[in-house]
Amino acid sequence: MPTFPAPDGTLLSYRVHGDGEPLVCLPGGPTDSAYLGDLGGLSAHRRLIVPDLRGTGRSAVPADTAGYRCDRMVEDVEALRAHLGLARIDLLAHCAGANLAVQYAARHPERVGRLVLVTPSTRAVGIAITGETRRQVAGLRAGEPWYPAASAALAAIVAGTGSDWAATAPFAYGRWDAAAQQHHVAATPDNPEVVAAFGADGAFDPAATRAALATWAGPVLLLAGEFDLNSPPQSVAEFAGLFPDATYTVQPGAGHNPWVDDAEQFVATAAGFLA
Repeated sequence: MPTFPAPDGTLLSYRVHGDGEPLVCLPGGPTDSAYLGDLGGLSAHRRLIVPDLRGTGRSAVPADTAGYRCDRMVEDVEALRAHLGLARIDLLAHCAGANLAVQYAARHPERVGRLVLVTPSTRAVGIAITGETRRQVAGLRAGEPWYPAASAALAAIVAGTGSDWAATAPFAYGRWDAAAQQHHVAATPDNPEVVAAFGADGAFDPAATRAALATWAGPVLLLAGEFDLNSPPQSVAEFAGLFPDATYTVQPGAGHNPWVDDAEQFVATAAGFLA
């Protein structure tokens, strides 16, 4: 895998899928970016540049783990852009990676062309997702055989009496089949220390990020999954309202990983926007 140095000297790795115009793809988690694969075949339309964030996948652990904080990773993205020799980058981000992407756009607006946020986390912009909202989305799956156990686990989490997020995994997919179960294992964070530090105190300044995004004129696509209780459609719609030039769409029948649920639909949406 190719590598590049972060500003503090940490050696970071990235994967390359496909040919053509580059698209930098930031993973969620934060975890090993391998779970993104080639995003359901999006590599047929763009050359995907998929970094492993510091401390995850094949990227090195930094000497100072305070660098795991989301706002401090922004300059890692800028270092990747410079390494690629690009004046601007088109940027796609999934889940928690959206927090990094929007902070990058806020800090380096002139360096971002098009932005795609896939089932994005909303922490960086301060959009709270209530337990009731998650329950409403979860209720759409009431006919599934796994629903009683997953719903009970979710109810306990919302009530503050449980923390079995693993039991809610079926909600993350449009179909809880063997492929989804295999993908869920691959998407499990590989370094809990990074996850804990990513959103530590000071990682986010929602007011400042909102203000910056309100003046960023670049086009952005925000894609929600119909069944996604992690990033519910109504929360993603609210997120879209923060941008002057936003396209908001919901992929029917999809959960938190829409390229797994319906690769053809996901690729058509993303490639169409990027084109």
